[in-house]
Amino acid sequence: MAQGLEVALTDLQSSRNNVRHHTEEITVDHLLVRRGQAFNLTLYFRNRGFQPGLDNIIFVVETGPLPDLALGTRAVFSLARHHSPSPWIAWLETNGATSTEVSLCAPPTAAVGRYLLKIHIDSFQGSVTAYQLGEFILLFNPWCPEDAVYLDSEPQRQEYVMNDYGFIYQGSKNWIRPCPWNYGQFEEKIIDICLKLLDKSLHFQTDPATDCALRGSPVYVSRVVSAMINSNDDNGVLNGNWSENYTDGTNPAEWTGSVAILKQWYAAGCQPVRYGQCWVFAAVMCTVMRCLGIPTRVITNFDSGHDTDGNLIIDEYYDNTGRILGNKKKDTIWNFHVWNECWMARKDLPPGYGGWQVLDATPQEMSNGVYCCGPASVRAIKNGEVDLNYDTPFVFSMVNADCMSWLVQGGKEQKLHQDTSSVGNFISTKSIQSDERDDITENYKYEEGSLQERQVFLKALQKLKAERFHSSRRGADLQPSRPTPLSQDSPRSVHTPSLRPSDVVQVSLKFKLLDPPNMGQDICFVLLALNMSSQFKDLKVNLSAQSLLHDGSPLSPFWQDIAFITLSPKEAKTYPCKISYSQYSQYLSTDKLIRISALGEEKSSPEKILVNKIITLSYPSITINVLGAAVVNQSLSIQVIFSNPLSEQVEDCVLTVEGSGLFKKQQKILLGVLKPQHRASIILETVPFKSGQRQIQANMRSNKFKDIKGYRNVYVDFAL
Repeated sequence: MAQGLEVALTDLQSSRNNVRHHTEEITVDHLLVRRGQAFNLTLYFRNRGFQPGLDNIIFVVETGPLPDLALGTRAVFSLARHHSPSPWIAWLETNGATSTEVSLCAPPTAAVGRYLLKIHIDSFQGSVTAYQLGEFILLFNPWCPEDAVYLDSEPQRQEYVMNDYGFIYQGSKNWIRPCPWNYGQFEEKIIDICLKLLDKSLHFQTDPATDCALRGSPVYVSRVVSAMINSNDDNGVLNGNWSENYTDGTNPAEWTGSVAILKQWYAAGCQPVRYGQCWVFAAVMCTVMRCLGIPTRVITNFDSGHDTDGNLIIDEYYDNTGRILGNKKKDTIWNFHVWNECWMARKDLPPGYGGWQVLDATPQEMSNGVYCCGPASVRAIKNGEVDLNYDTPFVFSMVNADCMSWLVQGGKEQKLHQDTSSVGNFISTKSIQSDERDDITENYKYEEGSLQERQVFLKALQKLKAERFHSSRRGADLQPSRPTPLSQDSPRSVHTPSLRPSDVVQVSLKFKLLDPPNMGQDICFVLLALNMSSQFKDLKVNLSAQSLLHDGSPLSPFWQDIAFITLSPKEAKTYPCKISYSQYSQYLSTDKLIRISALGEEKSSPEKILVNKIITLSYPSITINVLGAAVVNQSLSIQVIFSNPLSEQVEDCVLTVEGSGLFKKQQKILLGVLKPQHRASIILETVPFKSGQRQIQANMRSNKFKDIKGYRNVYVDFAL
């Protein structure tokens, strides 16, 4: 008489499955698979082999604390039945005397997360045995055409899912510099940290059953992650800080990778890490999303608008010296702002609005009561479809708001000019499988000054006015997720944009740098004045310089001058200016941004002429040399060359070096004191543990500067 079938051992074939599912970079010791793609396992039996006509093997998969068949977080499916009601399927591959190999496949819509795998064996005599086979992690699958995150280009999948390093562009539109970053999404414990992050969200804490069921949607997951990267509503990963006081944490400029941040958050019991700013929020989000399997890239927008009242106008205020003032509305133009794009289908939107979606983890404004932003369709932004979810009006304003400049004098405001093209420039991301920069501005808006661009702007403005009208009709209990557009206390907010006719402009002012602005050196520039009229012009020009934070917040002026310039008809003159290092060194922000402004006025005219320029001071970068061939599991020497660019001694110098697959953890070297203009080097030893293209990132900080950076790409070969 045949005995009931008993399982002795299960081989989840982690190494083989993980390679096929593109997860071997994470681990080969535990099963990590992607939805919509089969994976194999082998069942070894104790007493006899599997007999298809006599035995029925039933698989059970469960995820979350409250698995539920109706919610899709529990599935029961049989090996014998090919027409099971479950979207999960299993089939027989091979059947031996005492072992059976089977394939399982999760539906391409399954919730991502950690799963428990069990089986029930129903033998012919009615005996039922149950076994727990183990755990596995299920991820999104950009290789599966039926998955909402499917990306049909292998080079793009390699860049936006598999690449664990990259560049984040910083500086200004006139001086764009790449900041190297270690995303490290495949480093040890990062996948566990990403899943813990989902479990720490407000959604999971409030309703864990529903939250886990919704994790099959990349739209939902991306919103959850966007909220969890910042800590404004929860114990998210990062505290934001734009105060220039970082004594109780890490200056955001010092970070060179996401791994140290995520591991610090996890090790501290999921308490927020201090501190982050926009590029840090975006970089950490990129790490989490790529780890979960959603194609993601980091985007920088230069001259990025922050429109707090939703009227698509950024108001800037100046005093009579040309100094930019803070304003009660807190509208600002960030020198640069960094967010993410994630690739996904948008079945919740009209056809054509899938693809790249903007997600912004920097806590700027609330969305449905939580500090998150997106996903907002990039195509919807370009077409002015600001009524489509999520947070499209806010993102539209970041790339396409108009800028209005006002002179504040004697308690009154005088309009200086309106600029329709100053917001949203050189929108940048790293090129595919290259260290070059891609300019993707055309994805977000039509060419500045074109008829299409103005038509889209007016279309968006009308939609926002209509939304305000309808929301006011619905009542105060149905407010939009962003601040109410076209606020009633701003009558100028309904004005359609227009530029002052060119024939009115008779005198122009412009700044021109004479030398590259290097940190530690004097800044030399001239003010160019041009009289375009046929009359004499007597000008009084107030000049000033002040440091800026990268979010546009001004610090106190540290340099002022007054120029009196007389211009003959059609004459051009230059007025030389110099700001010495001793004048700006004590006032410089971490962002190394200086805004020079000139406010000119004619003796015979009430017209004011405003011109400004943002200067980004540069440092010499760190040089990294790889000494010899890089081979897995063999010692490698790395030379790091650094210098003090200042003509004064700097103290508390610390060098940090990291690189996924090259260093097990971030290296921190205390350098102490560096003499003026001193150049030095050190040799580091490491043993690469992953093959392929890798990157070394380095940063040096001191009491005088925080972010002298450098990087070096290195290819690691397999051991012979």
